[in-house]
Amino acid sequence: MRLYRFKQMHGERHSRTTFLSNFILGSQDGLVNVLGIVLGVSAATSDIRIIFVAAMAALGAESISMGAVAYTSTVAKQKHYLKEVEREKLEMREVPKKEREEVRGILKKWGYTGNELESLTDRIAKNPKAMLEFMMSFELDLSPVEKSEPVHSFLTVILSTVVGSIIPIIPFMFLTKNIFAGAITSVIISGIVLFIIGYYEAKTTVGSIWRSGLQMAVIGLTAGIAGYLIGHFIGAVPV
Repeated sequence: MRLYRFKQMHGERHSRTTFLSNFILGSQDGLVNVLGIVLGVSAATSDIRIIFVAAMAALGAESISMGAVAYTSTVAKQKHYLKEVEREKLEMREVPKKEREEVRGILKKWGYTGNELESLTDRIAKNPKAMLEFMMSFELDLSPVEKSEPVHSFLTVILSTVVGSIIPIIPFMFLTKNIFAGAITSVIISGIVLFIIGYYEAKTTVGSIWRSGLQMAVIGLTAGIAGYLIGHFIGAVPV
């Protein structure tokens, strides 16, 4: 019963972690990428139409690209897990004593000793399914990848990338006559959102929430400023 409960909790934690990492990956990448583009283009031209075209083109390309990367990387992880499952099953058949000792070694590291150690080792070793899942989790540190996970990762990343990409564009929708004010407002809003993303990440995992928030904001805004400087200098070059 305890093993079943642990497996259930482990699976739930894995799902939450996967969703969080995919959400942060998409939203941060989309926001930073489009922020750099809109700042760069706004530094080179005052034509709001060009800024919107560049931003929307980046939004479309980036969201599809990020979603595809999330899908293929999750499929690769899924294949790797299945390959390791087959390898572990082979070892359980061909070198059962060695595998039993590996179970025993893991339990010993957890502080089990004496009769309790031997009893737990025997119980796990006598149940092939339990032993396989135990070794996959604690020897190889791998979590199962459900069949639907590649699609879920794709959808989560592509949607969060779209949401993140829209944020730097919003100020320009209302400040169409003042590009400089739109750029400044975009930087401020993007910095706040990046801080919230970093804050949320630290709050749901580990680490200093303020440090994580500031770190996320600084990294994102640095990339945005780099885009602005590139646009400024390229725009100043006579053609």
